[in-house]
Amino acid sequence: MNFYVEAIASAILVFGGVFLLVGSIGLARLPDVYMRLHAPTKATTLGIAGVLIASCIIQSYRQESLSISELLITLFLIITAPIAANMVAKAALHHEIDPIERTKGQELIATAKERTSPPAPEAEEGKEA
Repeated sequence: MNFYVEAIASAILVFGGVFLLVGSIGLARLPDVYMRLHAPTKATTLGIAGVLIASCIIQSYRQESLSISELLITLFLIITAPIAANMVAKAALHHEIDPIERTKGQELIATAKERTSPPAPEAEEGKEA
């Protein structure tokens, strides 16, 4: 295999591996669910994208044509990771999981809880009568 292809793929693998490590440590060490959302959605997504792009480079060189499957996996991962994080955050708000006290944006969480809370049962009874 060409030295330059191996060097580029190795550099991208190291780049991806570092981001995967940072994302995994962040997922294990951050204190609450709202902070833990940042580790897998940002660092780990970038890390796995680096690994997949390095794989795409190596496979494209071996097959002597562009390897589309790794690029598609990377694209789908980059698209779906923020959506999954949004759903986890909404579930945490729905279950009223409180963040730790030093989390910034506490007033935003209170506003989001007010917007997503269902109407009181008394208000519905008054409308029917």
